[in-house]
Parts: sequence; structure tokens; C-alpha cells
Amino acid sequence: MVIRLCEGRFGITRREWRLIALLAQEDGVLSSQLATSAQLDRARTSRAITSLSAKKLVKRATGPADRREVRVTLTDSGRDLHARLFPLVLEINRELLSVLTPAQVRLVDRSLEAMQAQAERMVAAAELPKANRRRGGRMRAEMG
Repeated sequence: MVIRLCEGRFGITRREWRLIALLAQEDGVLSSQLATSAQLDRARTSRAITSLSAKKLVKRATGPADRREVRVTLTDSGRDLHARLFPLVLEINRELLSVLTPAQVRLVDRSLEAMQAQAERMVAAAELPKANRRRGGRMRAEMG
């Protein structure tokens, strides 16, 4: 429902919404920090920032000492979009959770936190090669 709301009514993707929501909490952060907070790789974050910039929802400013350093801030339009969309998303989440007791909500929250921590440990310990998406990965190379 949130994706439909974002795309259908507000013309943004869920990834763009995630960045807007994070910027509403802490505006003016480095794009690399935004990527980390959003749990996205830097390339995807950069593409989303470029799209949001084209939609005039964020602005980018390069650092004076290092032009690779980019700070991202919400524009007035971006803040306005957040102010209109956030209450709608909040209501969807409230309605979704309304079928659970407060104890069940806490259990779900703790379970998700435990799964996230386990996923992070697994990624840190993994000895797998990174995918080469430009070539289509190993399978395509082995099949060809």
C-alpha cells in the first residue's frame, strides 16, 4: 500500500521515500552516510538522489575540499512532500499492526531486530565474491 501511495499519488519510489524520510530526521548528511542509514549501496543511493534532485525534492552540495563529498538536503518541496506523506504511511502502519496486541508488536519488533543483527553477522562473515552485475554474474559467464 505504501509503494502504491508513493508511486501513484506522490510520484516517488519506495527507495526515494526512504531517503526523504531519513533526511527529514537528519537533513544535510553526506550521501555516503545516507547510504549507510538506508542500508543501500552507494550506487543505488546516488541514482535515487539524482532522481530526487531532478524532481526538486533534494539538493546536493559538494564539499569545498573534496568534490566527491556530497551533502544532501531536503528542499522546501521535499519537506512538504514528507509532511503530507508521513501521516499517511503512519496510518497504514498503525492499521496493519492493529490486529496485534501490544505484546505481539513488541515480539515482532524484537524478532525483526534479531533477524537484522543475524543478517549483518552473516554478511560480515561471508566469504562470497561480490556479484558482477555488469557482466550478468558468474552463471552467465560459465554458461557462455
